[in-house]
Amino acid sequence: MKRIIVTLLMLFISGTGSTVFAGGFQINEHGARAMALGGAFTAIANDASAVYWNAAGLGFLKSETNIILGTAMIAPQSSFRGVTPAVDSYYMENQIFYPSHFFVSQKFSDLISAGVGLSTPFGLGTKWDDNWIGRYLAIETELKTFSAPLVVTFTFGNQLAISVGGSYSWSDVLITQKISQTPFQGDAFVKLKGDDMTGFGYNFGIMWRPIEAISVGGAFHSEVDYEYKGTATTTGSSQLSANFPNGDISAKLSTPMNIQGGVAVQVAKQWRLSADFQWVGWSVYDTLFVDFKNPNFDDISSPRLYKDSYIARFGITFDWNDDISLLGGFYYDKNPVDPKNINPSLPDTDRLGFSIGADAQLFENLGLTASYLFIRGDQLTVADSEEKYTPGGSPFNGTYNSSAHLFSLSLYYTIN
Repeated sequence: MKRIIVTLLMLFISGTGSTVFAGGFQINEHGARAMALGGAFTAIANDASAVYWNAAGLGFLKSETNIILGTAMIAPQSSFRGVTPAVDSYYMENQIFYPSHFFVSQKFSDLISAGVGLSTPFGLGTKWDDNWIGRYLAIETELKTFSAPLVVTFTFGNQLAISVGGSYSWSDVLITQKISQTPFQGDAFVKLKGDDMTGFGYNFGIMWRPIEAISVGGAFHSEVDYEYKGTATTTGSSQLSANFPNGDISAKLSTPMNIQGGVAVQVAKQWRLSADFQWVGWSVYDTLFVDFKNPNFDDISSPRLYKDSYIARFGITFDWNDDISLLGGFYYDKNPVDPKNINPSLPDTDRLGFSIGADAQLFENLGLTASYLFIRGDQLTVADSEEKYTPGGSPFNGTYNSSAHLFSLSLYYTIN
């Protein structure tokens, strides 16, 4: 039974990365313009979403007040073929998620600007059939995190700006799975809910424009520590109720530090190229610690062994005319976890993203950006899984495939 609860809390911590389609369980969709450029936006940051991407960019916005409001639609698809040597295929249930974003910035003087916002930096979910072969590992996993940043930007002339800020975050999680009732028939159903309403982080940004055609940017986002407090509820055979995981539990999670640097070059009057490198400190998720409030269960420390990872991003902008721009992008996202530690709640793999978009100035102060992103995960075959899917401890070996379609719309408004 201890192993069952460890698995449950691993899911509790792991969150919902298989539909996030960034390494681990990170979401990088915080504005349609940035998404259209493949996320190569750190050295551009030319709308109010700079509050998230690189707040130093606020110092170079032309308007005094900038507002952006939008949402993304994420439609993931994942499948599992196995367990090896079987070739049966199982498909994650189709779900659609709508992480939204809202940012506002204000320029108070040539020196000082500030911004606030609300977005979803980590989260989403997975859902498999209640009776699929991996039901003892995962059925439904849903993680939501929200972050409200406050940033201040200092601009020095026409070439340099720096920013500093903090963020208040909160999160909730839902986990369900089944556990065997051997020697009794059927399975027991486990449901876990928890939340943490007090997470805090900080960020820094810098943007340097040595000449008019070149911009260099950098951004830092700190770790955010959560301590989820929740309740495990198990429904099953009354004869086994004393051994089932019920009652209060808690688990800690630190979302990773992000360091991102980029450059943007106006290579011709209508053409701009941008490139970013994003380092993600996933090694912070190296050990899972579970605190059981019920003294009948020992606290457990279990290695998860995530590794620091990176994303390489590239973008291109073509200014069709003064009111319309066409955008495109590409990125490579490196898997942060060894395949043998892959769990069906979080089947990470190396990913490629291809994006396009358009930006239109509808009226003097009102514009709209729309973008589409297709993400393809490399087929991943696990031959030495340490995840056990039967009471006897059989390894969950097999092949994962994943992809996603993402759409994003951002409406922006400026006041001069």
